[in-house]
Amino acid sequence: MEATNFYSHGKLLLTGEYFVLDGAKALAIPTRFGQSLHIEKGTREGLHWVSLDAEGNTWFEAVYTLFDFTTSTNSSIAETLQRILLKARKLNPSFLKNTTSIKVVSSLDFPRNWGLGTSSTLINNIAQWAEVDAYQLLQESFGGSGYDIAAAQHNQPILYQLDNGIPKITEVSFPWDFQEELLFVHLNQKKDSKEGIQHYRSKSIDEEILNTISELSQSILNASSLLAFEKFINLHEELIANSLGLTPVKATYFPDYPGAIKSLGAWGGDFILATRAKENAHYFTKKGYTTQLGFQEMIL
Repeated sequence: MEATNFYSHGKLLLTGEYFVLDGAKALAIPTRFGQSLHIEKGTREGLHWVSLDAEGNTWFEAVYTLFDFTTSTNSSIAETLQRILLKARKLNPSFLKNTTSIKVVSSLDFPRNWGLGTSSTLINNIAQWAEVDAYQLLQESFGGSGYDIAAAQHNQPILYQLDNGIPKITEVSFPWDFQEELLFVHLNQKKDSKEGIQHYRSKSIDEEILNTISELSQSILNASSLLAFEKFINLHEELIANSLGLTPVKATYFPDYPGAIKSLGAWGGDFILATRAKENAHYFTKKGYTTQLGFQEMIL
């Protein structure tokens, strides 16, 4: 067999957060960072899987049978991968049916704790390999809104919305002339999105809130100045905080920061987006948050 390669972009959710699950319009960006999948003929019987981190170090390795993807490796990661492979075969019964030996190397080009989509990029890569629908594979395995799959598949920012469970995706471009003032800062911790979703599901969310989130997503996208952008992201933070009984990240960690701060994705971890980065470049560094990427360094 000839070696085959697949690649999927990582993601950041700029607006919409948990509300995208219930049909709110969200603004998402594919990142310059992602995950690749390299498939070649193996040297041992079965499916030899190797996962590499951004430094090229092996962080997971297992050998699966090609009959039913069983493995002697006893770990939650091995079980999760087995479940994904079984779901892929369920969607395409011919997947790896006539193969006796195969090696797969999955390589991240971002640190695993960055929260840019280790799982979603894997799902999208396996879906391409197995020739199945990535959204279906996501629902059969992890679940979720699917915005991260859309980001994995697109090369520019998108507005994403579920319409009766069907993804509606519109590619967009940013009119912002203040992108140099925007900074992504990692909070030195990874948030479990499942916990965030469970908290969201415990709250009562009405249609009016979903509509307001959708309007704010559009307003943030169309912001014609930094002041307007800050106004809308502050409104977005306030609405989510009030709806879910959460404290905005700025009030928690950075109450004296002179610019605006927007949580991204699951609140309390991964990256935030800060404005007025030029004149406040050392603020986050002094507080110990040294993983910082400019807007153009992060977005595709």
